[in-house]
Amino acid sequence: MRGMEDGMGATAGRADGCVGPRAAAPPRPGRAVVRLHAGDDVVVAVADLAAGTVVETEAGPTPLPHAIPAGHKIAFRARATGEAIHRYGQVIGFASAPIRPGEHVHVHNLARGEVHQDYQVGRDVRPVVPYAPEAMRYFEGFARPDGRAGTRNYLAIVSTVNCAAHVARMAAERFRGVRGIDGVFAMTHRGGCGAIANGDDHRILERVLSGYARHPNVAGYVVLGLGCEVNQPATLVQRGRLASAFHPAAPPPVVEIQRAGGTRAAVEATVEAVASLLPRAAEARRTRQPVSKLVLATKCGGSDGYSGITANPALGWAVDELVRYGATAVLGETTEIYGAEQLLVARAASPEVARKLLDRIAWWRHHLQLHGADVDHNPSPGNVAGGISSVLEKSLGGAAKGGTTPLVSVVEYAEPIAGPGLVFMDTPGYDPVSVTGMVAGGANLVAFTTGRGSVFGCKPVPSAKLASNSALFRNMPEDMDVDCGGVLDGASIEETGRAILEELLAIASGKRTKSEELGFGEDEFAPWTPGPTL
Repeated sequence: MRGMEDGMGATAGRADGCVGPRAAAPPRPGRAVVRLHAGDDVVVAVADLAAGTVVETEAGPTPLPHAIPAGHKIAFRARATGEAIHRYGQVIGFASAPIRPGEHVHVHNLARGEVHQDYQVGRDVRPVVPYAPEAMRYFEGFARPDGRAGTRNYLAIVSTVNCAAHVARMAAERFRGVRGIDGVFAMTHRGGCGAIANGDDHRILERVLSGYARHPNVAGYVVLGLGCEVNQPATLVQRGRLASAFHPAAPPPVVEIQRAGGTRAAVEATVEAVASLLPRAAEARRTRQPVSKLVLATKCGGSDGYSGITANPALGWAVDELVRYGATAVLGETTEIYGAEQLLVARAASPEVARKLLDRIAWWRHHLQLHGADVDHNPSPGNVAGGISSVLEKSLGGAAKGGTTPLVSVVEYAEPIAGPGLVFMDTPGYDPVSVTGMVAGGANLVAFTTGRGSVFGCKPVPSAKLASNSALFRNMPEDMDVDCGGVLDGASIEETGRAILEELLAIASGKRTKSEELGFGEDEFAPWTPGPTL
């Protein structure tokens, strides 16, 4: 949102249709509704509004004919059937029935329709003004031999196939409460066999497992397999360029259950291998690292009508700051930027970047059609209850997480993230699958915005929860890390974004997130499997 206005007030920022947090002004305290852009046909309820509440519309002071839930939309101007409805200065759907000023605008009278986007490659590219070297900020992280920096220090048990999952968990359990490192976690999943050898699912799984094994938050790892699976340990080691964490010229420890003599023997062999890595892993110490070594994965889940007003644009402000320090930020969820892709195309650093993004969207539309699905299967029931009426509206609010800097590259799922700057990774929208891909690509920090509430965690990377509204922050205090709801009470996007940035730097330096305190992170490891199971 480059502009935000309250009721009939003047809009801050230019009205060129761009979504971005920089110029957004907060709602004024005491206002019942907020209007985000001069061209918007709707306003958004700041709180639950009773029938009869008077709000400003194009028709003047207008009593609400019905009660409006918090975060839901109210018609600012009349819309005839078939007319476009705008929010964020962009089309979020079309009126499926006549709508009068003051009426509730939601799924009962708004349909997605077909939007013909005007793709203007690079129109909104603005050079990033980097901070001077002497202004660089730092965090306390773990220096790794390849030049990257870890925000945590784990050992991992990499299971090649689901058949090895229970053995991996049994071995990891033996190290519960281990001292000197952040922990030992088991990378278990449902794949590894029943897939086409060297097909898409197999290759994606290899990329994910290799990316986690070589991750800067992982000091060392053991590869654990069954022995007869499609995803063979030896092939993974070779193609994933996996090596011993402390002896790069040697292969990593590998345990195969069949060769070891069964479950208990394989557990003991895995425990022994992990124990041999512990002393060296425990020697690692946090040292001063430049912020430019951060790779931030951004994610939204359980979004509501406030997500695109508060948490997402505030996170976008923090992303812009990190990019100015030379860091990298990652935006994903291809199925949830549909309807906002024109804004990213306008920020593409080159025609090649724009084309790759549009190619991925085209792939997804074809992929969904093959399965009798469409992007209209978004938003989720929880999103709808929170006030989001269409995938277009959800996407436009979600895209604000990416800030305003140029889109420098587009990478496929779990591919290495090539920064610095803003990068887009092709991922599904589903939280654990999306974040798993970004972490495999090298993200060492996760910022997760939510309006309905999420309990997501992601070992070995800390995941900070950003609440879009204060009611959620109060309702789920053991799960939320930052309250962004102050924007609705008059706090600025910059002020809230700076609070997010400071919290992220503290977390990168070792402060535990709420999800870490609760032990989340292993069950959320979920590599994407787009292909058939044989």
